[in-house]
Amino acid sequence: MKYSKATNYALHTMMYLIAYATDKPIGVQQLAELQSVSPTYLSKILTKLVKAGLIESASGANGGYRVRGAREDISFLDIIRAIEGNVSLFECCGDDNSPCLIHQVMLASEEAMEQHLKNTRLVDIANQIPRV
Repeated sequence: MKYSKATNYALHTMMYLIAYATDKPIGVQQLAELQSVSPTYLSKILTKLVKAGLIESASGANGGYRVRGAREDISFLDIIRAIEGNVSLFECCGDDNSPCLIHQVMLASEEAMEQHLKNTRLVDIANQIPRV
C-alpha cells in the first residue's frame, strides 16, 4: 500500500505549518524549498488543503498559507483524505453477485488503519520536533 507523493508533501507541509508557523502566513516558495519541490506542484496540493478547510490562503505581498482553525483537531486522516479522497485501497475482482471474502478482510484492515490515522493528530507529532 502506498500513498501518492502529493500526500507525502501535504503531510510534511502541514507538519511544518503546525510546528513552526505563527499566525503570519508562510509563502509557497518557502514551503516548497523546505521539501525541494516545485512551487507550482506544491500550489496544487495546497489548493486541495484549502478546499478541505485545513489551511487558508492570504494573498498579497505578505501572503501565503496558515493553518485554519484549531491545530489540535487536524488528524493524519484529514490530510490524507484531502489529497487522496475517500476511496477504498482494495477492490475485489470477483463476481459482483457473491460476497467477496477477501474484500471483507481488506476492508476490516483499512478501517483499523483509518481509525489509527484519525486518532493520530499532527500536533502530537509536531510537539516531538526539537526546537532550535
